[in-house]
Amino acid sequence: MSKRILIIDDSPIVRNLHSVMLKSAGFFTVDAENGFDALEKAMNSDFDLMIVDINMPKMDGYEFCKEIRGTDKYKDIPLLIVSTESEAEDKMKGFKAGANLYLIKPVKPEVLVENVNLLLDGK
Repeated sequence: MSKRILIIDDSPIVRNLHSVMLKSAGFFTVDAENGFDALEKAMNSDFDLMIVDINMPKMDGYEFCKEIRGTDKYKDIPLLIVSTESEAEDKMKGFKAGANLYLIKPVKPEVLVENVNLLLDGK
């Protein structure tokens, strides 16, 4: 059975792009347009990894990471932040919120797939 990945980004274009990249590598993807939508989907399904944007309405990526880390179900899930925010302080804030890895947009397909595989190897 293929690994299930939740893609959280307010941009439909980015969600679709990441989904196509990951599906072509054999993953099953579900997308969410913000942190609230993602939390609802996460609690009603099972995922092996989550890809999170930072800048989203309603609940940003940092808050989502903190929330998901606070659940028993997902306290250890790999969280990959993919954002346009590229400053060192943004990355540190992401890691403090619970991210395992932080990539800068735009991310090349092979880089995304390689890092997803790397994070899932430990699972």
